[in-house]
Amino acid sequence: MISSIDGRLLTERWNAPNGEPATGLIHRVYEEAAGRLGGQGWMVGRRTMAHYIEDQRKPQLLEQPLKRPAFKGSPAGRKLAVVLDPSGKLLHAGDDLDGDHVVSIVSERVEEAYLESLRRNGVSYLLSGSDGSGLSDAVAALGEMFDVKTILLQGGGTINGAFLAAGLIDEFSTLIFPSVDGMAGIASIVDYHGSRTTQPSSDFRFQLAGNETLEAGTVWLRHKVLRRHVA
Repeated sequence: MISSIDGRLLTERWNAPNGEPATGLIHRVYEEAAGRLGGQGWMVGRRTMAHYIEDQRKPQLLEQPLKRPAFKGSPAGRKLAVVLDPSGKLLHAGDDLDGDHVVSIVSERVEEAYLESLRRNGVSYLLSGSDGSGLSDAVAALGEMFDVKTILLQGGGTINGAFLAAGLIDEFSTLIFPSVDGMAGIASIVDYHGSRTTQPSSDFRFQLAGNETLEAGTVWLRHKVLRRHVA
C-alpha cells in the first residue's frame, strides 16, 4: 500500500515534492515496490477495481444464499487480478485486465444470471458466504484453485481492515509518500468497520523486516505480521 505521511489513502489529494504532478511519481514507486515483492497476482475491493472496470449494474440478489460451485476460467500463466465484489456489481467484458486474469469473489446471494455472464466472459469466480464476508474460506479456495502462495492485497482501506481482523495478512508493505493530506475524515490505508471498542490488530504484533528510501524521499517499510502468543 501507499499512503501519505499521515496515513491517508486518496492519492489524487497529494503533492509531489519536486513540483511534478504526483501521479507519475506515485505510479513509479508503487510499481517498483510491487515488482520487487513478486507474488502471483493482486487483490482489491470493488470500489478500487471500479477505477479499471467502470461499467456497473444494480444487482437483484437472491432472498436466500445458495451454494454453487466455483468456476475456473483459463488463466494461461497470467497473474491474477482478484476483486472482492460481494453483490456482483461490476460488469466484466472479458477476463483480461492489463494482461492479468480476472477472478471475482462474490456472495452466495448473487443471482445465477450474473454468474453465467462471468462464465461467458471467461472470468473465474468463487463464492464467499452469504454476504461475501467469508474471507478465510475464499482465500483458501483461491489458493487451492490457482495454487496461489502469495498475492498482493492492494486495498482499499476497508478491505485491508477486514483482512487484518481476519488474520489474513502476513506482511505489511507500506510506501510513505512525502505529502500530507491533513483533512479529517479522509480514508486511511486500513479502515476496519466495527464498533469503536474493536481493536482489529490486538492479536498481532508487527516486526520491522526492511526499510528503504526510494525516489523523491518515498520511504518503503516492510513489517512482518506475527500472532501474539496467549499465555
